[in-house]
Amino acid sequence: MRRGGGVLMHISSLPGPFGTGVMGQEAVDFAKQLASQGMKYWQVLPFSYPGMGNSPYQSFSAFAGNWLFIDPRRLESRGLLTPAEVQQAEYTQNKWRIDYDFLRTNRDELLRKAFERADKELLSKADKFLKDNKWAQDVAAYQTVKDADFGKPWWEWSDARLKNYDKAAVAELKNNPNYRYHGFVQYLFFDEWSQIKKEINDLGISIIGDIPFYVSGDSADVWASRDLFKMASSAKTNKVLKDYEKAMDKYRKALEKGDKDADGEPLKEPRKPKPEALVFESVAGVPPDYFCADGQLWGNPIYDWKKMKEDHYAWWMSRLEDNFKLFDYLRIDHFRAFSSYCEIDANAETARDGKWIPGPGLDFFDEYDKKFKDRSRLIAEDLGEVTPDLAEFMGKVGIPGMRVMEFAFYPGDNSSFLPHNFDNNCVAYTGTHDNNTLLGWLWDSPEEVRKTCLEYCGFTGDNWGDGGTHSGSCRAIIRTLWMSHADVTIIPIQDMLGYGGDTRMNVPGTPSGNWVVRFTKEDFDAIDNEWYKNLNRIYFR
Repeated sequence: MRRGGGVLMHISSLPGPFGTGVMGQEAVDFAKQLASQGMKYWQVLPFSYPGMGNSPYQSFSAFAGNWLFIDPRRLESRGLLTPAEVQQAEYTQNKWRIDYDFLRTNRDELLRKAFERADKELLSKADKFLKDNKWAQDVAAYQTVKDADFGKPWWEWSDARLKNYDKAAVAELKNNPNYRYHGFVQYLFFDEWSQIKKEINDLGISIIGDIPFYVSGDSADVWASRDLFKMASSAKTNKVLKDYEKAMDKYRKALEKGDKDADGEPLKEPRKPKPEALVFESVAGVPPDYFCADGQLWGNPIYDWKKMKEDHYAWWMSRLEDNFKLFDYLRIDHFRAFSSYCEIDANAETARDGKWIPGPGLDFFDEYDKKFKDRSRLIAEDLGEVTPDLAEFMGKVGIPGMRVMEFAFYPGDNSSFLPHNFDNNCVAYTGTHDNNTLLGWLWDSPEEVRKTCLEYCGFTGDNWGDGGTHSGSCRAIIRTLWMSHADVTIIPIQDMLGYGGDTRMNVPGTPSGNWVVRFTKEDFDAIDNEWYKNLNRIYFR
């Protein structure tokens, strides 16, 4: 990657009238602003449709695009919507927050109108896109059944043939108008993005994309390719149910006797098995770490790597190939799972008892090299506990990892996250979408950590808590990052704006209130572009 600086901001956070950022003029304008600052990179979050908790890391498909990003104005220019309908898509309640409930209903209605008005030429292009992409066929089929079965997870679908992905039953769905509609929506997404991306690239800005390592259990991916995942055996499912019945029987007898717990309180009813425990053998997460004392129980199904190896990891290679069409570079979240991953019983309440299992390792990248020739477009999210096996693995894979300044500055700790310890071959951040904003972090940090950071970065004075685009403390830290050896330096847009923790994108381990932050044109207009232009000039970025 070229030495350069960039900004981390998801498409959803762009300004605009539609309740979420879209792939429209605001995206091009933001790229123009980055170019005027001398930046080279714009990093985004996954383009997948948001699922549980509105997270783009928990989607119904690892391949499908988020149709909430389709710009209604561009549909109008194609003759698919009227000006009045575009106006109905506008959301004026809160320009700093995303209202997903409004969006999911409004956008579906608009896109169905666009589908009804599409001419033969456009429909033919969409049909060809659907025919050429197996994943799109699975997504269209999956969404068609979801629409008809009240949004239930695939393992609860009323039609057993469809639930079990009977190929004949799935093929019959192609006659359903809904199937063609969902394929049409995916075509629109990728067609619109390809045009916007070209405009952005022509400005000299490269897009760094992001893909989650795991996929959601209730997804077209698992439904259509469950042989590639560790599914629960009938024996395990029966055991989970029997254990629950035994616990319930014991509980009922204890109630009849009037038994109490050790504190003299009424006995608690045994917890019902999680639905996932009846479907999956185990699920993903990470043990207790910096972010969460109980670890993070993500709940995603685990890949059957032995099975994937049989066809040279074809599913993964197809996924990477599709993402390389969307982005110039690709950050793989939770990259360490290629080396070793945490496996947790699907019925567990926390990730505390997770076990580390060897991943596919270098064999995966040997197959990658055969298909893609080189690894120059990959970035590894290698955060978390650094173990000797992970360090060795990263050295052999050879792609850039990540460094985050907010993880440094504990007094006396010569951390690898301190800028003077950065390698050239890394992508370095003040913080990521999972961190507090830089200003919020300064306020929340212990005094000795904050003092160490400000001293290291050469900030003097007692107004370290001042925010805004001219925040002296934020600028001192950003300048220090830019001075480092790291080939690529990235700051979240919140840090460029000098905003506090109330604009944080995500708090790991919390179920709600995340992924909703947006910004306005006035916010962006307040940024001192010249300061960043000089910063990039001085440090040859």
